[in-house]
Amino acid sequence: MVILDGKETAKKLKEELNKKLSCYYEGGNKKCKLKILMVGNNPASEVYVRNKSKACEAVGIEDELIRLDENISQSKLEEKVLSLANDESVHGILIQLPLPKHLDEDAVTELVPPEKDVDGFTTKSLGLLAVGKDGFLSCTPGGIVYMLKNYGIPLAGKHAVVIGRSKIVGKPMALALLNENCTVTACHSKTENLKEITRTADILIAAVGRPLFVTADMVKDGAVVVDVGINRTDDGLKGDVDFDAVADKCSYITPVPGGVGPMTVAYLMNNTVTAYERSLKN
Repeated sequence: MVILDGKETAKKLKEELNKKLSCYYEGGNKKCKLKILMVGNNPASEVYVRNKSKACEAVGIEDELIRLDENISQSKLEEKVLSLANDESVHGILIQLPLPKHLDEDAVTELVPPEKDVDGFTTKSLGLLAVGKDGFLSCTPGGIVYMLKNYGIPLAGKHAVVIGRSKIVGKPMALALLNENCTVTACHSKTENLKEITRTADILIAAVGRPLFVTADMVKDGAVVVDVGINRTDDGLKGDVDFDAVADKCSYITPVPGGVGPMTVAYLMNNTVTAYERSLKN
């Protein structure tokens, strides 16, 4: 059994991106810019934003955190997003979620143009992914695919089972694996005979948001298991997979923490650099 080390893989990806940007900057090109919009001061969001800013610094992306009052109106927030959408010096726009309850998250995120949607959250980005065109894959699925490839894990022809159907992870993960020529089964809370399905998976992606949900009897011997979950429990952070029970059955498995999480941030950097590169060609 091999541990899929998200920290080391994320470091490798960020180093690759830093080399790319260094070459562009040495050639006299403008800086790659990411704007992060945060409304209010949600403590968890503060941590996530700091991690993203540190990653930007490591890669060479010029980032700016735009802090907005917690009581901002929907119209004022949308106005700010549109101003960034129309700013040609901005290559990526990230709206830190969740927003305060009085704001419509979907309406705000949909204002981000697909060429700047480095989070890959908009309907247009998901649609482009569905038809195999150059949209942005959301960061958690993108990071997972990069990590699997980095470890030389074959994807084409393999049966991948995704547990979860959120628009941020489950659905784009299934589409991304389809685009890598996997045979994909998407499961969720209404799936019947779930264990029978997961036991057929060569690659099992757990993104259900329930601690220790995936048990040993749900995993095929030799499977690759990727745990997207990060659940706060009385016993500390736990994934969606019962790591101790499942690990010995796997060929590869991600830990929690230190698996998918670092890859999500690193792939945000990847999307931002891609957005920058595309802007240089226009």
